Amino acid sequence: MRQVEGSVMLVTGSTDGIGKETARRLAEMGATVLVHGRSRERGEEALEELREGTGNENLRLVVGDLSSMAQVRDLAEQVRSEHDGLDVLINNAGVVAEERTETEDGYELTFAVNHLAPFLLTNLLLDELRRAAPSRIITVSSIAHGGARIDFDDPNLRSGYSMNRAYARSKLANLLFTYELARRLEGTGVTANALHPGVIGTKLLATGFGGGGSSVESGAETSVYLATSPEVEGVTGKYFRGRREAESSPASHDEEAQRKLWELSERMVGLA
Repeated sequence: MRQVEGSVMLVTGSTDGIGKETARRLAEMGATVLVHGRSRERGEEALEELREGTGNENLRLVVGDLSSMAQVRDLAEQVRSEHDGLDVLINNAGVVAEERTETEDGYELTFAVNHLAPFLLTNLLLDELRRAAPSRIITVSSIAHGGARIDFDDPNLRSGYSMNRAYARSKLANLLFTYELARRLEGTGVTANALHPGVIGTKLLATGFGGGGSSVESGAETSVYLATSPEVEGVTGKYFRGRREAESSPASHDEEAQRKLWELSERMVGLA
């Protein structure tokens, strides 16, 4: 990978929490960071704060609601139109929802934001990532994926919905996607890895799991490591915890499930 200074790095969900801390750390290293948020107003506030705090003027705001596949497409187009290549994509944004909610596209919200949005965004930015190779795709999963399964007959959880089930399933989807993506990108110079950031005291944790957790500084460590460290140059198709390779669940290594989820996701987001 090239030196961090001057590299173009997109961090989704970077107006608060782990994403904001990740953006801050990368900006301090001299990267051109694309700060993403749902709201332009909140995004501008975060952008100004990050610029003042890091002294890095090479920060750009990109806006899009990841629950909308049309807005994901607009977000990708904004990145493509403003940058010739993308060195690092960090799929960090995530949600939990106590009640089952459907997006404007008719998809269960947690699955849409946590899996379908990064699936679509990554695929739409692959040319930019290949152009910048060696480049890196990093997806924030969670240890919560451990007991999950994907029900391919009910991807939108119309039956048996619970917040924990929806979240765990979306985090398993992150891993199935990452492993399939890594296989498809072999030989391109683009790597794909996933991580568990730790149990971190973010709004997501407070909303879904009652609060507590470690600092956002510790939560950003593995994302920053995977984005910048020469130690993981060429490493792909792996799951990391605490900056070390870890073993994900047996279900995440089911190659048939990886392929089926890819094909289902292509149909759902209109790439098939």
